[in-house]
Amino acid sequence: MSYITHPRKNIRLPYYNYASEGIYFITICTRHREPFFGNITDQRLILNDAGKILKETWLDIPNRFPFVSIHDFIIMPNHFHAIIETDHTTSIRLGDIVGAFKSITTNQYINGIRHKNWKPFEKRLWQRNYYEHIIRSEKSYQTLSQYIQNNPLSWKEDIFYI
Repeated sequence: MSYITHPRKNIRLPYYNYASEGIYFITICTRHREPFFGNITDQRLILNDAGKILKETWLDIPNRFPFVSIHDFIIMPNHFHAIIETDHTTSIRLGDIVGAFKSITTNQYINGIRHKNWKPFEKRLWQRNYYEHIIRSEKSYQTLSQYIQNNPLSWKEDIFYI
């Protein structure tokens, strides 16, 4: 049997140095948009234990990567939005930071499945890629920050709502 592989389309900006100083908006989704991290009740986010671990892990990112500052973020039942800032040029790219976060949280989640009876996932916790947007203006920053803050309020209209 022969398998045809399709090359993945690169969604990153060509020639942009993702290890350079910058402010980024990122979105990471669970595989198949499975709701693993809590729920929205009366337009309020209620994190479960997995969501609380995710929050602790994100808040710890600046300890792991001292050149990173975290700004607004929101953990939703099946995805995560954040604004992240890198303060100087480094050899570590934005994708390395996101990859470390996904890896750490996947291992923590597997531990929760084994020891705390968390809902199992199929193959991977997170979808393979992530979305990023380079924030280049104060207006863009304010719009995205407000989007993050209001995300639970518009959950039923959200593109990630299941």
